[in-house]
Amino acid sequence: MPYSVAVDIGGTFTDLVAYDDDSHAVVFTKSPTTYGNFVAGVLDCFAKAKLEPRAASFLNHGTTLVINALIERKGAKSALVTTRGFRDVLEIARGNRPDPFDLHYRRDEPLIPRTLRFEVKERIGSRGEIIEPLDVDALAPLAGKFKELGVESVAIFFMNSYANPQHEDQAAQVLRRLLPDIYVTCSTELTREWYEYERTSTVAANAYVGPQVNTYIRRLESDLAAKGFRGSLFMMGSNGGLLSVERTCRQPVGLVESGPIGGCIGAGAYADALGYKNMIAFDMGGTTAKCALVEKGQFSVESIYYAGGYVKGFPIKSSVINVVEVGSGGGSIAWLDPQNRLHVGPQSAGSAPGPACYGHGGREPTVTDANLVLGRLNADRFLGGEFTLDADAARAAVQRIAEPLGYRGRNGIIEVADGILSIATVIMAGAIKQVSVEHGLDPREFVLFCYGGGGPLHASALAQELSIPTVIIPPEPGNFSAMGMLLADARLDLSKTFVGVLNEDTVPALNQAFAEMEDEARDALVREFGARDVLFERHAEMRYAGQRHNIKVAIANTETPADIRREFDRDYKRRYGHADTRAKAEFQALHLSAFTRLRRPDLHRLPRGHATARPSTVRPVYFGGRGLVEANVYDRASLPSGFAASGPAIIEEYGSTTLVWPGDRFEIGELQEVRIHCRNVSGAS
Repeated sequence: MPYSVAVDIGGTFTDLVAYDDDSHAVVFTKSPTTYGNFVAGVLDCFAKAKLEPRAASFLNHGTTLVINALIERKGAKSALVTTRGFRDVLEIARGNRPDPFDLHYRRDEPLIPRTLRFEVKERIGSRGEIIEPLDVDALAPLAGKFKELGVESVAIFFMNSYANPQHEDQAAQVLRRLLPDIYVTCSTELTREWYEYERTSTVAANAYVGPQVNTYIRRLESDLAAKGFRGSLFMMGSNGGLLSVERTCRQPVGLVESGPIGGCIGAGAYADALGYKNMIAFDMGGTTAKCALVEKGQFSVESIYYAGGYVKGFPIKSSVINVVEVGSGGGSIAWLDPQNRLHVGPQSAGSAPGPACYGHGGREPTVTDANLVLGRLNADRFLGGEFTLDADAARAAVQRIAEPLGYRGRNGIIEVADGILSIATVIMAGAIKQVSVEHGLDPREFVLFCYGGGGPLHASALAQELSIPTVIIPPEPGNFSAMGMLLADARLDLSKTFVGVLNEDTVPALNQAFAEMEDEARDALVREFGARDVLFERHAEMRYAGQRHNIKVAIANTETPADIRREFDRDYKRRYGHADTRAKAEFQALHLSAFTRLRRPDLHRLPRGHATARPSTVRPVYFGGRGLVEANVYDRASLPSGFAASGPAIIEEYGSTTLVWPGDRFEIGELQEVRIHCRNVSGAS
């Protein structure tokens, strides 16, 4: 039986989904993430699922390895080789002050310190002409110095290399020959756009995580091969597509948001299957909550990502689905500041020691502890009963912050637990507003699609907070990000600088540039995936003449200048509330996305439940100002399509629990999804 397998390593749990290509059977499981050796957690999932790696035809894999290394500053000792005079680009950055009201503002330190940044003679002009040849003789002494300093990776950035990569290619070839055991990367392998700071920052980040990612992937390949795996290994890219191992090892920054993206792809597939054009994908895991937007069936893919945030972090020029992430997961810790104000996150208990109720030594109250205190979790059925939660430990943890706030006794603990969840709801709602309201979109016009271990628990509260009428919970939401990876296509994103005013003269040149990019992308997908049919999407970064910032506009193959201008003005007005139809519009960069379809599960053929639906039990659950209310508790596996009931209700399954508030109504849809119709929300059905 050939299996398609996906594995997602999260901050708390490692999830596995296996799909039998013949029988359409699906296997789900999860294990605590093993931080000392991530591969051990992957193999543990195979063992728990009673699957042999040799039975897998291919494995799609997402990991938080890259973003964790960047945020925690646990990457390689890296050096930078750059054009003479540009040693300090990483520190000069944009020369701006993103937070003008912080008198003590400091940007995060560069990944590569000044002592490890070295200059060489070379210069290429803005049109790609060679002004000063590369001083190749200077590279050998640098290589010797790198060995002495114990450098583990080298980043190469030369000014204007985006227009002509010849010098970077030369330097990389020489250094790879002289330093066969050191990871070498250059900026033109990652982006062909201008902006020297962003390109330097991107190649520095690539060098910083390159050795760790390469070591991890090679170890994963080796350990899987030792277990008999002979299939294909693909990595989940931040752009929403699968990447080959070869490309991932060259461009590891392409995995910067690898973990959350699988769920976004799955949400898009369900939106298409259920006929929804506008959907908010919301994922609440153990460490963070993430959200992204499906608008008119498409995700917004940004061409730049800020690791550590825009204010203090650094940019990476890599295509990333526009995901907003906040530190509000199941393991997020509730704490009091010196003024006794209650906060939730971003600190997390992670998988070790985990929330207090896990019984692994954690003492700080978390969102999961608060849910258990309020009766929303079943202490005996967590992860299908694989281990029992400690309700007394959860109450004791919440009591630690309840007493300083003046709350006493059992009722005080319950009120503070409810307060923890209320704060978490506001934080998560704020993230959803960032991807919707701040882009000129009304969340009330979207369906809220919730998954992750904690998403279904908080879905109805979020919908009420944002006045969203309909919530969708997919099957096995606790493993949904891994499931989404099985639904992903292979994807490659290319970009290049293209400067010119929008008119009849520039459009032919634009189409020629796109045609060349399409040829390059097609060749790469054929080589890396054996692609037969390749689909393309074209976008251009545009702005009004004289502006500094751009917006990305979709460009169809046959569009005229008038068509492009109409789309640009429409997108600009939606985002900023106005458009100037008289001002000149200009191009700044071109972006091409290339796709090839891979074999994936048919959502309509996945197994369905058929047992008789009835409440398995009843238990008291605390609902805000309503106090304790008796709620029916259902086993999700027993609910057939067409079943409907009213809240308050709890729907339990392996890996997650869905909470239906009093007055809400839920039903089981055609794909075994739970549809919740929220009360007192305009438009709810």
